[in-house]
Amino acid sequence: MDNKRLRKYAVLIIKCGLNVQKGQEVVIRCGLDQPEFVAMCVEECYKLGAERVKVDWSYMPVTKLHYLNRTLESLSDFTDIEKAELQRRVDKLPCRLWLDSEDPDGLNGTDSEKISKANMARFPFIKPYRDAVENKEQWCIAAVPGKEWAKKIFPGLSEEDAMEKLWENILDCSRVDDDPIAAWKKHNEKLAARCKFLNEHKFVSLEYKSSNGTDFKVGLNPRGRFAGGGEYTLGKTYFNPNIPSEEVFTSPVRGIAEGKVVATKPLSYQGKLIEDFGFVFKDGKVSEVYARTNRDVLEKMISMDEGAAYLGECALIAYDSPINNTGILFYNTLFDENASCHLALGRGFNECLEGFENMTVEECEKAGINSSMIHVDFMFGSKDMDIVGITKDGERVQIFKDGNWAI
Repeated sequence: MDNKRLRKYAVLIIKCGLNVQKGQEVVIRCGLDQPEFVAMCVEECYKLGAERVKVDWSYMPVTKLHYLNRTLESLSDFTDIEKAELQRRVDKLPCRLWLDSEDPDGLNGTDSEKISKANMARFPFIKPYRDAVENKEQWCIAAVPGKEWAKKIFPGLSEEDAMEKLWENILDCSRVDDDPIAAWKKHNEKLAARCKFLNEHKFVSLEYKSSNGTDFKVGLNPRGRFAGGGEYTLGKTYFNPNIPSEEVFTSPVRGIAEGKVVATKPLSYQGKLIEDFGFVFKDGKVSEVYARTNRDVLEKMISMDEGAAYLGECALIAYDSPINNTGILFYNTLFDENASCHLALGRGFNECLEGFENMTVEECEKAGINSSMIHVDFMFGSKDMDIVGITKDGERVQIFKDGNWAI
């Protein structure tokens, strides 16, 4: 891959994604797949005046060994070092970058129940720190190729060719062209215009229908708002949390969702691939689950806590999107969620409430934002999906027709 183009991608992630400010700390979480690119990102952070850049390396085969060999008690332990690291995050509010390159099947053979129980045991310790930084920090998720991931997508190519092809698709979908910063400025303006239209209509519910069996209605929060693209921290620093991103999203009101949702793409969760799955909702909560593969993983996911079976997000993405038009199934939520409409089970977004900046986390939850230790996106958009927004006066507005925006 051309180093000049990779440098543009690094600049885009650090300047447009994180928008690192002078004197800030940065934490980068990544695998071992692209160390040269990670070094580029570190360099760009320092160019913008970062005070300190910390890189947390990970390697999924080692993670798998931990899950296979450590006891549940050991995996559940929350150490003093971890507490100190989270307290530093609260005190310093570092920019946080995830460079995702994980193998979608990397944790096959592990005990999903043990993993779930360990996460459940640790969450009460983590939640206060997480709530303390809510909407105060810049963060970004982007991707780089990993060997196993590339071969999963392009099994007929050599490892080298698969990696190169995945790089090309990541960069294309991320709008890394002659001037990526300008391209993202234009893209964010387009997403903001769609949010404006939706917010002006004050929809109380959305209805989704597809020929594959999706027939679903979800209630929207009377104080809710749609967001998309770049957003602001409470300190008024603008950043882009996802590169790429094609979505306009909101958090629905907890407890109002009815009907069947059929997933249209596989879901990689905890290193395991869930295929041909769907949910039935009743009184806002998942009442039935089905899947061709790894149904047990899905069932454990929605039982992680009380909020895991409720919705935290409704996202609108045109079927005719740049990512979907690649014709590639990425087996990666960052890309696949931006290829079609999706929902998320679990935690909602406080920033999707008008006036959230003057509310506590508890007040946002009382206002209908779902609370959970998980936030898991799954894709259900299709070529013939129709979406209708319903106003408080009963007006029905066609938002999507045949999978694409109708506004």
